[in-house]
Amino acid sequence: MIPILSIVGKSDVGKTTLLEKLVTGLTSRGYRIGTIKHDAHHFDIDREGKDSWRHKQAGSRITVISSPQKLALVTDADHDHTLVEIRDKFIRDVDLIITEGYKREKHPKIEVFRAEHYPELLCDGDDNLVAIAGNPTDPPAGVPVFDLNDWEALCDFIEERFLEKGGGPNQVSPR
Repeated sequence: MIPILSIVGKSDVGKTTLLEKLVTGLTSRGYRIGTIKHDAHHFDIDREGKDSWRHKQAGSRITVISSPQKLALVTDADHDHTLVEIRDKFIRDVDLIITEGYKREKHPKIEVFRAEHYPELLCDGDDNLVAIAGNPTDPPAGVPVFDLNDWEALCDFIEERFLEKGGGPNQVSPR
C-alpha cells in the first residue's frame, strides 16, 4: 500500500514551495513521488473551447488527455473523494504520495507554520501531526520541528519514517 503524507498549513505559509522542494529532494534520491492537491472550490484543468473541455460539455463522464509526455484524466465526481479513494482508484507506480491540503484526513501530516503570519498551529492536538516545518514558539511535545528552509533534513525524516531506508511499516522500494 502506498503511504500518504499530507503537507498542511494555513494560507500563504509556503506549503506549495515546501512540497516542490520535498518532491525534488526525494526524486533525486531515487524515489517515485505522486502528489495530490486538494481544492475545496470548483476548478477546471482544461480551458473553455479546448477539445477536452468540449468532450466534457458534450456529456462524457470521463475524458483522458494524452500526449507523449503527459496523461491527464478528467472525470465526474459525486463527492469529495478521500485520499484512500483517490490512491486506490488512480495512483500506481509511486513510492509515496504527498498531498497539499487534506487537513481533516486521518493521515500523517507535516504542518508548515510561520509565527509571523499566524499565532497558532493549525494541527495543535492532532494525533496525525508527525512534524512541523517552521518556527512555532510552543510546539506539541514529541513533534519534531524543522527549519522551513532545511528541506534536506525533512527529506531525511520522510525517508526514515515512510520509505524503505527507515525499514518502516510501509516497506516500499526506491527506484
